[in-house]
Amino acid sequence: MDTSTSVTNSSKLQISQFILMGLPGIHEWQHWLSLPLALLYLLTLNANILIMITIQHEPRLHKPMYQFLGVLAVVDIGLATTITPKILAILWFDAKAISLPECFAQIYAIHCFFFMESGIFLCMAVDRYVAICHPLQYPSTVTKAFVFQATGFMMLRNGLLTIPVPILAAQRNYCSKNEIDHCLCSNLGTISLACDDITVNKFYQLMLAWILMGSDMVLVFCSYALILHSVLKLSSAEAMSKALSTCTSHLILILFFYTGLIVVSVTHLAKKKNPLIPVLLNVLHNVIPPALNPMVYALRIHELRLSFQRLLGLGGKVSM
Repeated sequence: MDTSTSVTNSSKLQISQFILMGLPGIHEWQHWLSLPLALLYLLTLNANILIMITIQHEPRLHKPMYQFLGVLAVVDIGLATTITPKILAILWFDAKAISLPECFAQIYAIHCFFFMESGIFLCMAVDRYVAICHPLQYPSTVTKAFVFQATGFMMLRNGLLTIPVPILAAQRNYCSKNEIDHCLCSNLGTISLACDDITVNKFYQLMLAWILMGSDMVLVFCSYALILHSVLKLSSAEAMSKALSTCTSHLILILFFYTGLIVVSVTHLAKKKNPLIPVLLNVLHNVIPPALNPMVYALRIHELRLSFQRLLGLGGKVSM
């Protein structure tokens, strides 16, 4: 094993880089996963860029719901780009080494983008709640200024509260093993290599997850519970169907996102029995949603689908 160590002023051996080993248990043939992963990354980039261009160029989509969707597209590209290129470098070029600063930077970026995705889902849920439950107040409440302020708040919240995660990880003393059984620098996987106590790191990680992700999830599902309650009181089946159709795509992706998060968290507890499953699910949960989000919205939202056709010249003149 390449220990990659250097001597510090305190005469302790300090690791200067980590080795990302990839997917545990399948190192010999994990390179075969590079093709679907590369295709998934290209799909993520192209689909989300198309979403952003369509929203920008189509005046009919200059509405808060689609503006939040544009922000989500930026976040999806950021999350995928933070993770996928390094994984492909490991699979294609055996570029497993990563310096400590690069590793801690990746930890910070992953946390920021991941929490940002959850925050934007909350903003979109609030947007649908006001639109359906308080339609008369919607034009004056959910404005462009609201979109800007909500997005700015989420960026500030996630950016500031995430800073201690890499800082605490960087303060640990890494003096022996430097091989991480993962494709990326996960916080818990990295600090598990530390030679000193990591109780503070684990506590802050848990607290951050509960404060940010937990509160977002509770508020999102409360919003949709109120939406469902309001929709069920409608006398017209057509009005009920129309109201629910605007929320279906959001709800599908939100359920997938939070269900995946819960599954990843639960399987992490069984890591010692089968280390491959939690690592693989962690990677998939970071690379699949950025590709899935634009596809679901394109298929489920009629106005967005027609705008795609107009932009690409596939549908001729489309009457809206």
